[in-house]
Amino acid sequence: MGNATSDTVVRLRAREILQESGRTLWYLRAVLASLLVLFVLLTVAMYYMGDPVETVKRTPSTMEETWYFCAITALTIGYGDVVPTSTFGRIDAILLGLIGMVFTGLIVAAAVRGVQEAARRAAGVVAHPSRQ
Repeated sequence: MGNATSDTVVRLRAREILQESGRTLWYLRAVLASLLVLFVLLTVAMYYMGDPVETVKRTPSTMEETWYFCAITALTIGYGDVVPTSTFGRIDAILLGLIGMVFTGLIVAAAVRGVQEAARRAAGVVAHPSRQ
């Protein structure tokens, strides 16, 4: 970084970053769709076999509360206001958390790749103006 001859200022544009991130997500569409389908299946299984309970009223959770619980679990937030009470439900919650981590990791990786590709292309344009 101290070498002035090798330092190049590259201007990145949000549009280019989003386009590159979008391309990466498009290539990952089968994996992302599979994770989404698995999330839906595990959520339905949680409702019917996980015995989720709303902790304040100590009543069985509605389908809406179960969807909420599964989304919060997949995002690894976990408020604790809805909890599974069966062994299957607890295993299901662990799987939902793992799916959420993989899904989030892929989204972040696509964003990072978008920045890298946009920077690479911008640096290439600066170094070789004839390639526009």
